[in-house]
Amino acid sequence: MLKIQTIKFILVTLTALCLGNITDAFAQEKTGMNRSVLLEKKLELPNPNIDAKVIRVAFPFGFKTPWHTHEGPGPRYVVKGSLKVVEHGKATTYSAGEVFWETGDLMSVENVGDDAAELIIFELAPVK
Repeated sequence: MLKIQTIKFILVTLTALCLGNITDAFAQEKTGMNRSVLLEKKLELPNPNIDAKVIRVAFPFGFKTPWHTHEGPGPRYVVKGSLKVVEHGKATTYSAGEVFWETGDLMSVENVGDDAAELIIFELAPVK
């Protein structure tokens, strides 16, 4: 059976944790910080050992990649410009600030904007 001192310690700890979270929420309001989930995807990893990479890609005006694959799937974030992504026979255009999920399958990307474009690739590949 738990001693009263142990129960008091647990209650004090839980209270502190709850108050800490409330304080964090108020701090976010005061600083103007804003947090939003841009993409959420539940994954079942084929391998527990994953090589996670963050890659920045710059696309010159009018550039189009050849058909290609990546080592692994993951979210992609368009930093600037507009990119047309063709994957699985479907073409979708993404603009600055948008996030999309790439499967890692055969695809092409074309800069369809009026200037250079940039993309951040978060790649989740099996360790080789």
